[in-house]
Amino acid sequence: MQPVTHLWRKIPVSDLGFSSPTRLEDGKLSIDIDELTGLLQSDPNVREARLAIARPGESVRIIPVKDVIEPRLSLIPGVPVFPGVFSAWNPDVDGIASGEIVSLSGMVVTTVGSIVGFQEGLIDMSGPGARYSLFSGKLHLVLDVTVREGMGRHDHERTVRLAGLKASNYIAGSVMKHPPRTDIRETLVNPESPGSPASPGRAGGKGKPRIAYLYMLQSQGLLHDTYYCGVDVKTMPPRRILPTEALFGAILSGNCVSACDKNTTYHHQNNPILLDLLRRHGTDLEFAGCVITNENVTLGDKQRSSTLAAELVASLVPDGVIISKEGFGNPDADLMMNCSKIEAHGIKTVLLTDEFAGQAGASQSLVDTHPKADAIVSTGNANEVTVLPPMEKVIGDDRVITTLAGGSSKSRLPDGSIAIELQALIGSTNQLGFERLSSRFK
Repeated sequence: MQPVTHLWRKIPVSDLGFSSPTRLEDGKLSIDIDELTGLLQSDPNVREARLAIARPGESVRIIPVKDVIEPRLSLIPGVPVFPGVFSAWNPDVDGIASGEIVSLSGMVVTTVGSIVGFQEGLIDMSGPGARYSLFSGKLHLVLDVTVREGMGRHDHERTVRLAGLKASNYIAGSVMKHPPRTDIRETLVNPESPGSPASPGRAGGKGKPRIAYLYMLQSQGLLHDTYYCGVDVKTMPPRRILPTEALFGAILSGNCVSACDKNTTYHHQNNPILLDLLRRHGTDLEFAGCVITNENVTLGDKQRSSTLAAELVASLVPDGVIISKEGFGNPDADLMMNCSKIEAHGIKTVLLTDEFAGQAGASQSLVDTHPKADAIVSTGNANEVTVLPPMEKVIGDDRVITTLAGGSSKSRLPDGSIAIELQALIGSTNQLGFERLSSRFK
């Protein structure tokens, strides 16, 4: 059987504007504001949807950010983007065939609105805050969604999440009605199953090392949720996935966790660990495969999931495993259980995690440790404080800054600046390795 192969066509977007019809011409994406607003407000749970544009370098603050999404479109018959959300697509029945997927590169759909959870965050398009987030370099179509009165928090989050996905589908679908000629193309080949002629098993000191990836997904509940093909991950056991499923938006954020290490949908769509392993597969390493697992709350659930995850990973016969985490505190225990149980199979692990080491960096970074966790890549200290100057324009509501995780009643300074921990900046210590922060052991 031939491996599943995908041609990824990235269409560059260099500017955004509002005009009719929605189209992409010479790199400028024009959006029919009335048509898109009407689509979003057709949901009875949406009282009002306001659209705005933010560009890199502008004096703009976007707050409180709920999700960031890259518009994409599948050109494979029967395989949608965001599978399981707007269709009954089932990965165990339908599967993903080889074919093409298109993304709009350089722009994102960003959702904001009245606060749902106290761990949402901000994006600054310029100033010192911009260096902490890749999103400061993107063109943003911002959806400021007001839901109907009396809606509970979970329904509120779901309504805003679906609005962002609908807008993304609308934009990508409209652009591909008249496909632009300019795109950047990349072919990604998924790994073979262990034991096949192309994947003989562990290198054992000979040939290329086999590397697997254990992809931990936030699933503690209470608005700490992630979805795989429309299913809440906390209800699922660990499972192996086709690595390129992430390109299609199979993994979606439903999280109102601390902004710094929250994986937005964009982060899942562009996971650099998955992409690097796919790109290097067959060159200097063999990508053994990817297993997703949850981060549950109770000790029993953690023990059960980590045991199953370790067994699944071991079945891929890797020489080493990369483990990434989402969130902090409670998930640190999941990280260490996953690490120790995989190491018990004789497989080496490397962990990615951020740190909560106090504002001075002198406190214990993680709430749990294990002797086998001796190869760790830090993605920064989320408690570090930075001062952000006032912006000329705010999209959303910046009054929430004092109640966000990373902010406080003392965050607002007399000159209008805000003093906050990096914890309040979207993606600043992202644990998939997107950003620049790290630390070195001395």
